[in-house]
Amino acid sequence: MSLLVASGVTKRFGGLVAVNNASMTVEQGEIVGLIGPNGAGKTTLFNLISGFLVPDEGDVRFDRKSVVGMPPHQICHLGMSRTFQIVKPFPEMTVLDNVMMGAFKTSRRAGRAREKAREVLDLLEFSDWADRRAGDLPIAGRKRLEIAKVLATEPRLILLDEVMAGLTPTEHKRMIEVVRLIRDSGVTVVIIEHVMPVIMSLSDRVYVLHHGEMIASGAPDDVARNPMVVEAYLGEDMAL
Repeated sequence: MSLLVASGVTKRFGGLVAVNNASMTVEQGEIVGLIGPNGAGKTTLFNLISGFLVPDEGDVRFDRKSVVGMPPHQICHLGMSRTFQIVKPFPEMTVLDNVMMGAFKTSRRAGRAREKAREVLDLLEFSDWADRRAGDLPIAGRKRLEIAKVLATEPRLILLDEVMAGLTPTEHKRMIEVVRLIRDSGVTVVIIEHVMPVIMSLSDRVYVLHHGEMIASGAPDDVARNPMVVEAYLGEDMAL
């Protein structure tokens, strides 16, 4: 079943067309990659899908319901959540208390929110950090905390915006495991990423955005061999 369908989405900022007639479909249970050069419009597309921007043209449907014009908190209540490139934890609070902030979306009771937060930390194998001050986390820990806060809202679809950025190769491997754990828990994933070995090994399908336009989509191996993608983004060294 198609959980997310973006159809002909366009966004202009004055004379700049940041996203131009872009379409993508995400099936329930998939991990879908979104790649492209810096400035291609990937985060803008995420903003349009998640309600932080309203498209000038086109439609975005989540679970067959148009979400165009809905504020982000309403879209979150429907079951779609997202992370951001720049992580912003509540630095003076513990990791557990940070995750509880997300859990309050489904429960106003502190006890239930704390229980849900612990469940999420257990899933991400992050429980050992529960009582640590969030501001003391290394970058890999902050990235995982960002994901934990979002998962605590109990989404059906999660949009991950460059959760691998700034991580070491060893941390990449661990984050791949985290993303797969999320999918295996029943959450559909769309991920923006520049680390090509990661995105190609992780994704069921990949979309490629260039100058705001979708120039290719398909299985990772097929996309990596696409001449347009090689020229626009991957380069010959990355082509399969």
